[in-house]
This record gives sequence, C-alpha cells and structure tokens, in this order.
Amino acid sequence: MLDKVKTIIAVASGKGGVGKSTTAVNLALALQAEGHKVGLLDADIYGPSIAMMLGVPDAQKPDSPDGKSFTPVMAHGLETMSMAYLVPASTPMAWRGPMAGGALQQLLEQTHWSALDFLVVDMPPGTGDIQLTLAQKASVAGAVIVTTPQDIALLDAKKGIEMFAKVKIPVLGIVENMAVHICSNCGHEDSIFGAGGGEKVAAEYQTQLLGSLPLDRRIRERGDSGTPSVVAEPDGEIAKRYREIAQKVVTQLADQDADSGPEIVFE
Repeated sequence: MLDKVKTIIAVASGKGGVGKSTTAVNLALALQAEGHKVGLLDADIYGPSIAMMLGVPDAQKPDSPDGKSFTPVMAHGLETMSMAYLVPASTPMAWRGPMAGGALQQLLEQTHWSALDFLVVDMPPGTGDIQLTLAQKASVAGAVIVTTPQDIALLDAKKGIEMFAKVKIPVLGIVENMAVHICSNCGHEDSIFGAGGGEKVAAEYQTQLLGSLPLDRRIRERGDSGTPSVVAEPDGEIAKRYREIAQKVVTQLADQDADSGPEIVFE
C-alpha cells in the first residue's frame, strides 16, 4: 500500500552500534519539522527499536480493519510501523532470512500509509536479505549511510555504499555519529573515534557528508526516554544539526529528480 507514498528513504549502516536508528528517528522528525508528512518503518525485524525510541508503549498494537492489513501507529506525529508492535518485546525473532524478508514485505505493503511526502525506513545493519528485499519490493529514492569515524566502521560503511550501488539506489550522503566528545566539565574536544573519516569516504564515493553529530549523552538519554532530540529540544543545537541533515536530503532528492528529467535532443 505504497501508492500514496511519494518518496522512500532508506537509512542504513554497514555495522551495528553506530546510531543508525537514532539517525532514522531524528531524520524523520526533522523532515516533519520542515513541514513534510512523514512515515517511519522499522525494517529491523530481529532488533526493532523505534517503538522504544518514540515512546510507544509495549502493549500498543496496530489496528487491523480487515484482519490482513495494518493501520500505522501514530507517534510524535509520525505514521509508524514496526515488528515491535506485533510481538512481545522479549520474544526473539528466530527466523531465517527468507522469513524476515517476507515479514518486511508485509509491513511495507500491508500498512495503510496515507499520502506521505517521505517514508523513512530504518534498515537493519549489514547487506543481507532485508536490504535486497527492500530494493526489490519498493522504489527507494535514495539511501543515507550512517557511520562513526573509526576505521572499522568506515570499512563497513563502504560495503553499504557498494551494496546500494549494485541495486541501483543512489546514496544521498553520509551521517557521521560520535564525531567528537566535548567534556562537560572543561569543554575540551576529543575525537575519540578518529577525525574526518566520514568526509573522506564521502569524497571517495562522490557523495556528501550530510552532517556530524557529537558523542553527547543527551542524544542517548532522549532516545531511551522516548522523546528524541528533535522533539525534546526543537531549538537546541542537536535538533538544528538533524534539521540541516534533513534539508540536505531534500535538496539532494530534488537535484536528483532534476537530473533525471527528459533528455532533449535538437537535430
């Protein structure tokens, strides 16, 4: 039921633990803050997290008007869908790849999304079945790659970029999390995980660094509490960075559409 969705954006990472879900949630909220109608799909079948990050109660279930399809769960103004709404939080999804891919297809196609400007898809880490299922079953306009500056994370980020190139999904840019730690006592800045890595990878693959986020405990605390940074402190510095990322994503998509216009040949 994607016929009303204008643009699908995948938020992905080559490895876990780099803040991909935090980025997906705050990007969706930042796009909404820019005046767009936005949905958020949690495609991480094995480890869904957006329900907790958006403060949706564990017992919340989506309505099913016909017993076969779902009505999105509203959270902070976003239309959302997640496997977390369908199974208890403590239940592991001990499924093989094809089963997880089938579950994603159901969440994607059997949810009654309304007329959305953007559907942000929070992908699981890696380059496996779920990523391929999304590429095959949906018209994805572009992907945002999330990484940290450390070399091992950047190595996996490159694999993510290469994977999207193989399935012909444009990479809109890179978001670099945990870029710098600012001491709360003295204000000293320390690049704990290295410096400049996201920018180097962006240059290597002819894409852009959409933004860098600091290693800031408030980002983690707000996600854990169910009130992400963009809504917890909409005029704060962190929210400002996410909104700048959202603006760059929208601009990149608009430029992409302009580049794909008809070719006019004069003879």
